[in-house]
Amino acid sequence: MPAPWMFALDAVAYFALAAVFWPGTAACCKPTPLTRLLPLIPLALHLYLLGQDMLGPDSVRLGFASSISAVAAVTVLAYSGAAWRYPLGGLQGFVMSFAGLTVALHGLMDDSVPVAHSNLPLFRVHLAMAFAAYSLFTIAALHAGLIALAEKHLHKAVPPKLVSGLPPLLTLEKLLFRMIEVGFALLTLTLATGILFSEDIFGRAFPLTHKTVFGIASWLIYGALLAGRWKYGWRGRTAIIWTLTGFVTLVLAYVGVKFVLEVLLHR
Repeated sequence: MPAPWMFALDAVAYFALAAVFWPGTAACCKPTPLTRLLPLIPLALHLYLLGQDMLGPDSVRLGFASSISAVAAVTVLAYSGAAWRYPLGGLQGFVMSFAGLTVALHGLMDDSVPVAHSNLPLFRVHLAMAFAAYSLFTIAALHAGLIALAEKHLHKAVPPKLVSGLPPLLTLEKLLFRMIEVGFALLTLTLATGILFSEDIFGRAFPLTHKTVFGIASWLIYGALLAGRWKYGWRGRTAIIWTLTGFVTLVLAYVGVKFVLEVLLHR
């Protein structure tokens, strides 16, 4: 586990960037090449801390805090790339805040333990795709929440700065479904490799566990959302409800249960 001061430094850097990118600030509404590159600085330290804590020579170490910290790191990476193509406005302020909170939590909770069978290459690929899918659906859930907030204040003469600094609704919606499409593809591959891994280790493809049940349920929800978007043009409130329902189900598949077992029950 790296030194606590390194986690504190990284968290402070993320929170400082959150203030820089918060809706209504100059960096939020008028990005420059420099401001687009700034998130890569705390992200580099973030990835180093994750690598030191999670990646061992013969196994992968995971815990509740390190898992959500890894999801936040991939989320920052995705937004840093998207910022060069899309007008993200104040979205990065929320992302930097989320990353800062997860890094601080990771530094406070030394809960990572070796994961069985994580020396297998297939299992490591499975984990990498799972974290990427979680990150994209985290972004999608954030967008769904912000779309709901923007729609609520859409017809106000003077909308709050929190809303006025956000990208246009069409941009938010376009990004929402782009993230869901890619996340759904990665979730499909995650479930497929999980089946292969379960057959190899446990001798059966579908062990009846909470991860299997909630994982497949979230896959069905996101699949139905994309089908509804393609066939019926779902958007607005309908898309928000389906997106958030799928995200909550996905969280219950892993992070929620891990929180209960490790943080509340200390198991």
